Amino acid sequence: MQILAIEFASDRRSVAVLADGVVRGQAWEFGGRTTRALTLIARALQEAALEREEIEGLAIGLGPGSYAGIRAAISLAQGWQLARGVRLLGLSTVEGLAVRAQVEGTRGRVNILIDAQRGEFYGAAYALGAGSRTVLEPLRLATREEIQPWLGLGETLVWPELAPQFPEARVLLPDAASLGLLAAGSDAFVPGESLEPIYLRAPSFRKAAPLRVIPPLSS
Repeated sequence: MQILAIEFASDRRSVAVLADGVVRGQAWEFGGRTTRALTLIARALQEAALEREEIEGLAIGLGPGSYAGIRAAISLAQGWQLARGVRLLGLSTVEGLAVRAQVEGTRGRVNILIDAQRGEFYGAAYALGAGSRTVLEPLRLATREEIQPWLGLGETLVWPELAPQFPEARVLLPDAASLGLLAAGSDAFVPGESLEPIYLRAPSFRKAAPLRVIPPLSS
């Protein structure tokens, strides 16, 4: 199966093309809201010597991470499915990070931390073997106090913005190629409308007050 993987959950936006589980083309940039998504896709397809029409499935990183980036990737995937009827996979960015660490040779326990703002973190822990990956701590929102006991266990992986807070940790960013490798072993295809960002914090908002009726000025 020929897969296009899109990972926009961090400021490092990346795209990868895989054929039968082998990475054939990659492209990335640090762009944030100004990401040239179609340019990245064109570059990765060119490196893989494939046309857009040959892509059979799209793998999308659902975060947690940059809400704007994830939404942009989902919108692109939904449009592609409508136009070409491709299969879609929505995957955890955190699990993709675990795959990347595994491919790079990390073994044993790894703790993955992402800044969730408001003094909280998105955190998960995995046990990585040469051919195995086991969840030790499911992805959840946690305070510094709650994740403190993890830090003496195994290796901790963080995004760049957290490096000053965790000087003993290794910086590792999401990567579309790792996401594609994760997708290559999955058949959990979904319709585009069911793709949603992984956002663990419950939404909170304050309802706007009713409009005031201002009486007309008397003459």
